Amino acid sequence: MAAAFADLNVPGAPERKSLQSLLEAAAHLGYSTVAINHVIDFKEKKQEIVKPISLSELFPSLPIVQGKSKPIKIVTRLTLVVSDPSHCNVLRSTSTNIRLYDIIAVFPKTEKLFHVACTNLDVDLICINVTEKLPFYFRRPPVNMAIDRGIYFELLYTPAIKDSTMRRYTISNALSLMQICKGKNIIISSAAERKPERLHSGWCTRRKPPEHQRRKVFSQSARKPRLKYEDQTQLLSFHKVLSSHATHPQFFDALF
Repeated sequence: MAAAFADLNVPGAPERKSLQSLLEAAAHLGYSTVAINHVIDFKEKKQEIVKPISLSELFPSLPIVQGKSKPIKIVTRLTLVVSDPSHCNVLRSTSTNIRLYDIIAVFPKTEKLFHVACTNLDVDLICINVTEKLPFYFRRPPVNMAIDRGIYFELLYTPAIKDSTMRRYTISNALSLMQICKGKNIIISSAAERKPERLHSGWCTRRKPPEHQRRKVFSQSARKPRLKYEDQTQLLSFHKVLSSHATHPQFFDALF
């Protein structure tokens, strides 16, 4: 059976053309499903949870997935960045707009909030910080409870190809999580904001593909010409951490 790839973190951009370019690039790279991510950070000025973007506003007809001959599936995602317990109250509310999103994610900034997200919050995804050293250690009981509840943990690969410091944190934090969850319920997303070249083929974050597929991996990238050597090397460094623990998950079967 052919691999089905999803990128569940394509940031919603205020410029329509930028978002359209990202979605077209994702279809070109063979992604069957992408999620347009709307982020609410409660540390910033008061923000309202708006209705998710209407797909009819983006495309008269959806881009065709390369190699699939069918249109890409686009879903909506809401991510809440929480740094105080009171920020979680919005998830317990009966907000009509929240219920309009297909995926609900939470980005906890403290160990206490990470524990609450794993054990109590009604969410689909828990985001893991990969741009700096984690302020706490992962503990097995809450992580296992989250897995039992069907919650997934999200790691981003884009920071790993931006600079060496973030790449070091990405690998370190990913390894810490993998050691606790044993590779279960992990997804890898891009968060490729405004730059289609930050998107990469799904094979780049999967176990080493067959040789005939390896030759295609980087040539299918949105970057023209092929990916720079340093980008390939940085992605493969991240791949080494993940490949011995997990394969690309069949995340949310209903999305495919």
